[in-house]
Parts: sequence; structure tokens; C-alpha cells
Amino acid sequence: MPKLSVAQDIIPIGEFKAQASRLLRQVCQGARPLVITQNGRPAGVLLSPTEYDRLCARELLLESLAAGLADAAEGRLMGSDTLRERLAARRADSGSD
Repeated sequence: MPKLSVAQDIIPIGEFKAQASRLLRQVCQGARPLVITQNGRPAGVLLSPTEYDRLCARELLLESLAAGLADAAEGRLMGSDTLRERLAARRADSGSD
């Protein structure tokens, strides 16, 4: 994600309302996200759909990695030979339907 520019990327909600179409277009064309303030405090962040999807995918990956590391720490591991055997058995079971 591009680095946030305090001077350009933090705008009050009134300015956002007045220029919403232009600002949405700017964000969707790959510009940095916008922080929208209300009463001088951050109220929301506007991201492009692509950037939002990227952040969600990253979060899912990090959660999966954390779950895998927790499994390893708890000793819930499986060797590659065991994995191959289980996958082969599963394929054989699904082919017999």
C-alpha cells in the first residue's frame, strides 16, 4: 500500500462530500487511501476495491500461518508420507462413488 501523505490524504468529511466523485476516482486509479475526518478526528478510511481485496487476502494468509504455527507448537504435525497415504486413500474413496 502506498505511504499515506498527511498533507494530501487526510481530508474533512465536508471536503469529501463536495469532491466525492473526484476523490473516489482518484483512489480507484491507484492513488493512496484517504483518511476522512469528522470533527477533527479520523472517522474512516477510503480504499480502492483492489487494495481492500489485497488486505483481506493478506489477513487470511496471516491467520492461516498463525493457525499452522499454533498446530506445530502443539505437536499437531503430519509427515509427508502420512499425508501422501491419506490423500491416496481419500482419492480412492471418492473414486468409488
